[in-house]
Parts: sequence; structure tokens; C-alpha cells
Amino acid sequence: MDESRSRREFLRSLAGVSVGAGLVAELGGCAGKSRAAGPPRAASDYAGALCAPKIDAVRLAFFGVGDRGSGHVERALTIDGVEVRAIADPHEAVALRARDACTKAGRPAPDLYTRGDHDYRRILERDDIDAVLISTPWRWHVPQAAQTMEAGKHAFVEVPLATTVEGCWELVEASERTRRHCMMMENVCYGRDELMFLNAVRVGAIGDLLHAEAAYIHDLRWQMKHVEHGTGSWRTDEHARRNGNLYPTHGLGPVAQYMSIDRGDDRFDTLVSMGTPALGRQRYAARSFPSDHVRNRARYVCGDLNTSLIRTARGRTILVQYDTTSPRPYTRHNLIQGTNGCLAGFPTRLAIEGQTDVHRWVEGAALAEWRTRFEHPLWTRMGAVARQRGGHGGMDFIMLSRMVECLRAGEPLDQNVYEGASWSVVSPLSEASVAAGGAPQAFPDFTRGRWRDTAPLAIV
Repeated sequence: MDESRSRREFLRSLAGVSVGAGLVAELGGCAGKSRAAGPPRAASDYAGALCAPKIDAVRLAFFGVGDRGSGHVERALTIDGVEVRAIADPHEAVALRARDACTKAGRPAPDLYTRGDHDYRRILERDDIDAVLISTPWRWHVPQAAQTMEAGKHAFVEVPLATTVEGCWELVEASERTRRHCMMMENVCYGRDELMFLNAVRVGAIGDLLHAEAAYIHDLRWQMKHVEHGTGSWRTDEHARRNGNLYPTHGLGPVAQYMSIDRGDDRFDTLVSMGTPALGRQRYAARSFPSDHVRNRARYVCGDLNTSLIRTARGRTILVQYDTTSPRPYTRHNLIQGTNGCLAGFPTRLAIEGQTDVHRWVEGAALAEWRTRFEHPLWTRMGAVARQRGGHGGMDFIMLSRMVECLRAGEPLDQNVYEGASWSVVSPLSEASVAAGGAPQAFPDFTRGRWRDTAPLAIV
């Protein structure tokens, strides 16, 4: 049997096993189930600063090109050194839309895989794909990313990386075993203010770090009107079966990078979580849909507002909040407090001892001189183009550009698999804590102690 045929048949057999295992872990995992460490692995297996061979032209495939994935396709087409080779989505209309975006940009039409939920497996049999961007519903993230790495390709996964403790471990172990990248695409880490704060923290502007606040407060009740297709068609169901912080990483990722969590300086230790009553979605459904509508037949259990508190190994604290139900303006908090000052978002403002009046925020037009001082060089280099090409103010373009840059240079990525797991595992730990009346939950150490050997994220 020739090598390529043997490999294809192996992948077919593997896919059936790993999809089943992954879906069991994602859909049936107990929120409170945890393990302190995975199986023992050799020191050489650690993937904290994983480098892969350089790739001259990064050949991409996309799993899921709906609300989120379509934007990734459009921006990837504007980045040098990228080829869009294949698209998988069981909703043929969005797959065709993504293909049209490629041809309108003067690029070759990618191959489409639209024959049902599992047709993406045929892409994994191909030898002309270097990396896959996964923008599918949450329950697919673990099985699709694990299979992607087992097929010898890098996996870039939308947030969250996984929704169970076991799912996080599965992806950590797959990345270590296969030596393939598994990066959660936390785009907010590339926001202008978030990068500016990171740079300010790195140069010691606010002293020793003490406390951070992170949130995802975003009224998304309107997504309940997505029934057949769209993000709300599957995300609404999460509110009917889980009670905790379902979406922690947009606010948490940046502040974790400020604190160098899992990168030499600190790690998450314990979490406590509490939720309010679940009232808002039921009332929105009652006034927005007929009484016999599927949205009124559901019973929503996720508290409208979840508040979690993380204690780190060094004794720092991080407040993390989640609310996509209440009528309230958008915020991610994005606050980092140090012994010499504070940086905060929404609106962007700061106070630094000895340089400003710490009893009054510096904000608005007065921030201009501070942006000049602390602007991150990545935003200085890419910001103008990023604003033109879009994606949440340009952060999406910078994220994709950095992913491609690192792959082409054979350098470590800006976010490793352990960070994606640590930020994402807040969800199941919050569920377990809420179910236990706010009892503390211990964080798994996905690095197995190797976080101490990992350098903080560099200012590139």
C-alpha cells in the first residue's frame, strides 16, 4: 500500500474514534470533574515555546465560515504568504459566500466541503494544508482541533478552546504529542488598548501587579432570534444547560498576559464563582416569540450575571464577570492595578503615582501623550493597515497577521496551548463552583510545573 493511501485510511479510522471521544468529553463531561495533572510526559514534550518548521506559503483550510469564520477568510486574503485552499461548512450558502470572497479578491477558488457535519475530515486527508482555522460551534472545537493536529496540521481555534476540563487536557496532550501548534484565537489580546497596557506593564509603569478585572458584558439577547442558522442558533442552548461563566476569555486573556500567567511569573490557583438568578432570557423569550416557540419551551438556567474571583499562586486576585443577557452597555473592564498605579478600560484611562493626580483619571484627549509613551510597537507597525482591513477595530487583522508571521518564521506563537487551556477552563470550574454554592475550585496545572520555565510574552 502506498504511503499516501495508508495515511488516508489511518486518518479515516482515527477520525471516527476521536470525534466520538471528543464529543463525549465536550457534551457529556461533568462540570466538576477535574484532574490535577495529565499523564507523565518527557520534558522534551513541553510545548510552551513550541517552534515548527518554517512555512514559506501558509496553506489554510477553514472549518466553519459563518458569522465569525467568514471574517477570517476575508482578512486572510489580504495577508502576504497565505493561500486559502479549502473550506468546510455544512451550511452550503455560507461556504459559497466565502468562496466568492476568494474569487472576488482575485484568488483561486478554494475547494468546498459541505456534505454534512463530518465532511471536514476529508480536508484532513489532504497533504496540501498547513493549518486549519476552526470557527465552529463550541462542541466541535476539541474533536476538530485534536484531529487536525493528529493529521499533522496546526490548529487555530476560536474561543473558548474547550468547555470541559477533560477537553482542555485532550488538546494540551495532542499538541505535545504531535508537536503541532494549538492556539486559541483570542483576538482581544491584539486590541490597541490591551497591547498598550501590556507594554506599560512590561516597562514597570504601574509597579508590582496586585489585581485585575476582566469581563464580557454584552447584551446578546437578540441572538436568540437565530434559530436555524447563526451564532444564536447554538449558543442560546448553552444558557439552557450550563450555569457559570460561559465566555471568559475576551476579558481574561489580556490581563493574564499582563500578569504573565503560565509564563514564568504566576499561574491561576483557585476560583470561586456565583451567579444571579436566571431571569432575563426567559422574559425576553416571552415577549419576543409565540408561546409555543422553541425559545419559550426552553428553560434557561445560566445566571444572568456570573461573577468569579481567581486567586493566583502569588496571591494576586482577578475579578471575572460574564453577562450577555442584561440591558447594559458593552464592557470588558480591562483593569490592571499595581503598587504604583492603575490602567483601566471602558473608557480608557489611567492613574500613575508621581506622574498624575492619582485621585483623578487621565482620560480622553489627555491620553495622547501616554499613547505616545506606551504604544505597543506591534500596533505602531500594523495599526494603520489594521484599521483599514477591520475586524473589531483591527485586532482581528493583527492577530491573523501574527499567526502567519510566526508560522513563516518558525517562531513560537504569541499564545500557547497551555494559556488557551487555562483561560478556557474558567468555564467548567465556574460551573462547578456555582453548583457547589461558591466552593473554591483548584485550577489544573496544564504545564505540569513547566510554566516556571516559559518566558513572558515578548514585546515584538
